[in-house]
Amino acid sequence: MAKKIAVIGSGASGLTAIKCCLDEQLEPVCFERTDYIGGLWRYSDEVRDGQSCVMKSTCINTSKEMMCYSDYPIPKEYPIFMHNTQVWEYFNQYATDFKLCQYIRFETEVLSVKRSDDFDETGRWDIQVKDLKTGKTEDLVFDGVLVCTGHHADKNEPVFSGMDEFEGKIVHSHDYRHYAGYEGKRVIVVGIGNSGGDAAVELSRVASQVFLSTRRGSWVLNRVSDNGLPVDMIKFNRVAALMQRIVPTSLLNGFLKKVLNSRFDHAAYSMKPDHQPLSQHPTVNDELPNRIICGSVKVKTDIKRLTKNSVEFIDGTKEDNIDAIITATGYKFGFPFVDKSVIDVKDNRVQLFKYMFPPDLKKHTIAFIGCFQPVGALMPVSELQCRIATRVFKGDLQLPSNEDMWKDIRDKEARLRKRYVQSSRHTIQVDYCPFMDELAELNGCKIDFFRLFRSDPKLALTCFFGPTTPYQYRLFGPGKWPKAKEAVYTAWERTFYPLRTRPVKMEEKSYMMLYFMLAVIVLLLAYFFF
Repeated sequence: MAKKIAVIGSGASGLTAIKCCLDEQLEPVCFERTDYIGGLWRYSDEVRDGQSCVMKSTCINTSKEMMCYSDYPIPKEYPIFMHNTQVWEYFNQYATDFKLCQYIRFETEVLSVKRSDDFDETGRWDIQVKDLKTGKTEDLVFDGVLVCTGHHADKNEPVFSGMDEFEGKIVHSHDYRHYAGYEGKRVIVVGIGNSGGDAAVELSRVASQVFLSTRRGSWVLNRVSDNGLPVDMIKFNRVAALMQRIVPTSLLNGFLKKVLNSRFDHAAYSMKPDHQPLSQHPTVNDELPNRIICGSVKVKTDIKRLTKNSVEFIDGTKEDNIDAIITATGYKFGFPFVDKSVIDVKDNRVQLFKYMFPPDLKKHTIAFIGCFQPVGALMPVSELQCRIATRVFKGDLQLPSNEDMWKDIRDKEARLRKRYVQSSRHTIQVDYCPFMDELAELNGCKIDFFRLFRSDPKLALTCFFGPTTPYQYRLFGPGKWPKAKEAVYTAWERTFYPLRTRPVKMEEKSYMMLYFMLAVIVLLLAYFFF
């Protein structure tokens, strides 16, 4: 009989978890506490504690070719950076085409997950669920568990001196949906991550004044890179990953600062942080410098205290007649329904092998999917984690020893401490291309470039110098997809398609000679450095 696997959550990670179970002939049962799929990407005006939701205007900051599932390209007609409604439509298409919804129990909440009494022999899990329509609880037993609840649930709400005295509105970005009600107001947005930047930009068009309060400042990246190309398709490739490994970090940071300051002088705009560009999770916002130069957004330092209708900052400045404060200060994540002996999150820190597996369990029959913060797209990484987990559950893939798993965890912790600013925001960071290759190596689907270069040099060059699209992880090994090679070659065609809204004569360009020369250089570098 097929092993029965519990999937908790039907968002971006949960949907692909169901499909991966089916691909491995496992029997998934997905528990979703809402009445819809897609998680935070399904917009709703309703504010619900513990249930994140995008802003009404949110567009994703990863391009469609880099964020899609590896065997399901996003339709060519969709824009390069999609509106949240189109992201949700894509999830619905994925669920429909692979018939995933029949495995989902909607409006069912998981109350507890704990090891069965015979866990050491069977690896089974006791799960208690509650039907939210009837209130009835049910005790179930599963052979494996995929926890796909993400890490954007519980609000991290700051406490300011004088909050009780302040008469304006204080709202966390978790509860902010759109600009309605803020017209003509004086608003402070606290936090300069992606949510804070997006809220500040949107509000600056209708508010009388927006102040963006930041403790450290930030380096700001654009979605749109050189020649109008999507930044992740240009920068996320194996050449860049190799350079990051062999070039001194100080040189890379110096180069990045020069590039970022060529867009706008971060110091002149009061945005420059003390830390280096590679020491923070990037803030991606094409519009913020335009709103600052127009004066509709003014950058301020951290808040010191609130009074009845004013805010004082730690540099001694003060702004009066403040109507609202929006705190875009992130989230605290955890898994309160899972027994603490299995996982206990403290200060947003987890100790999981490949950010998935608790290393000390006797049977590796539970995996936490999407419990990482990628510099890049999340969906392909979650999918590859699910491909690994389902093969482990099935018995086709063996994890390393307990000692090796702990070494991997400790090494990652040390690298994070060395690279990033000390912050609860920087505890689960991964770089897209290196981490995908790590997972692919474990799963047996990583490209062997020396072998590929001999057998198919065109494909090898495209994969090495071109964007590291998810399809590359379906070319070889378990889960090989027959259309992967075609998808790799046609990625740029699908990228440019939605831009071709009127006839324009395009210039023919050939990059093959450049690819060949770069290949020789990289191979020489690899030879001498490794």
